Amino acid sequence: MLILYLIFYVISYLFSQTGHYLLSGFVLIVSALGMYGHFYIKSRRLLDLRGLLCLSWIGGQGIACLKLSHLAADWQLMTWICFLAFPLCFIGGYNLIAKVRSQPDGTVHGDSKETQTDSRRLLLSSAVILCFSVAGFILEAAVLGFIPLFSSEPHAYSYFHLSGVHYFTVSAVLVPALSVAYLCKKPSFSRRELFLWLGMDLLAFLIPVLCVSRFQLIVAVVLALFVYMMLAKHWKAWYILVALAALAALYVGLTFARRHDVEYLNGIFEMKNEHMPIFVTQPYIYIANNYDNFNCLVEQLPEHTWGLRMCFPLFALTGLKFLRPELVSFPIYITKTELTTVGIIYDAYYDFGIAGVIGFGLLLGAGCALLTRFTHRHKNPASYLFYAQITLYLLLSFFTTWFSNPTTWFWLALTAAVWFACGKRGVARRKV
Repeated sequence: MLILYLIFYVISYLFSQTGHYLLSGFVLIVSALGMYGHFYIKSRRLLDLRGLLCLSWIGGQGIACLKLSHLAADWQLMTWICFLAFPLCFIGGYNLIAKVRSQPDGTVHGDSKETQTDSRRLLLSSAVILCFSVAGFILEAAVLGFIPLFSSEPHAYSYFHLSGVHYFTVSAVLVPALSVAYLCKKPSFSRRELFLWLGMDLLAFLIPVLCVSRFQLIVAVVLALFVYMMLAKHWKAWYILVALAALAALYVGLTFARRHDVEYLNGIFEMKNEHMPIFVTQPYIYIANNYDNFNCLVEQLPEHTWGLRMCFPLFALTGLKFLRPELVSFPIYITKTELTTVGIIYDAYYDFGIAGVIGFGLLLGAGCALLTRFTHRHKNPASYLFYAQITLYLLLSFFTTWFSNPTTWFWLALTAAVWFACGKRGVARRKV
């Protein structure tokens, strides 16, 4: 399958060089679907990390190759090489660690006392996270003097941020996934428990709405769906469809709440077809422009930063960025000021060039193989939240650098705290 992908990749490159952009994009989109199908058949897992990375990264590149916006330009050869090297190195790193074996299906139940103890710990951990999140939101609203949802400022959500505090505020997105783990984990639960979790979930979803953060809302819903798919014995597809429909409605609502009208957005996106509907142009540009931003980096970067960009989470979480601002003061190379999102390999190239992309792909693939094995071995419900987070990051690999983002590591640290709090008891092995 990899040989076939390489052939398709060369064909896509040649089409792009001759100006046949629609054909170039179509070939890569077909390749992405084929790669996902290959890994699904191989592992029998809908959430196979190799398949999802290929679907997201290669498919996103295919969408970018369509070049439907005036912002899009022909890519440098090095850009094409980096886009090819990343998924290949990821797959190579994954396969170097282990081949994913099919796991026996079924559930192993511990005694009732053990199950109750783990459930209480999971509930308490979730309540603590939510309390800190609500407290952080209240503190930010009090200090900053506004709530983004009720502000007339189009970019109010960007200014709603207190350093150090905002990490706690946005951590509410983990609670719905933990509630799904709790309800799937317990063989039976009372109506009181159900209503308690529903109340916590509503509060957890309310925070992204008040912050007018579409991203946080997507994270909260998708993490919960992934955990449900992993833990529910017979999960129902219509549950997922209903959740996604509700997410789409909230997404549109938050777009209007940001005071971004269609004319404003179309002016930023600079689509070649000015009459293309906004529900097509917005997701298109949020995928495609990230690849064009990487090409800007390749064209304009004067020198590499030798690890400083990827160490940003360390500088941010320890406060070093305030003591030594020169450690984080590097320009970002993008097509347009308003479109600042970049792909997952942006900082790897910024630091070390093509070597950084290769090394990052190998390490990430190896780490994902270890995570898959870890999730199968441990019964702890937080293990599945680890897997769900990494799944989300790979599924949105085109959207941001993720592992150069301190919020990512803060969420992983909170998940680790829940994992230790719940001990080694909990949910049995299941196919991911």
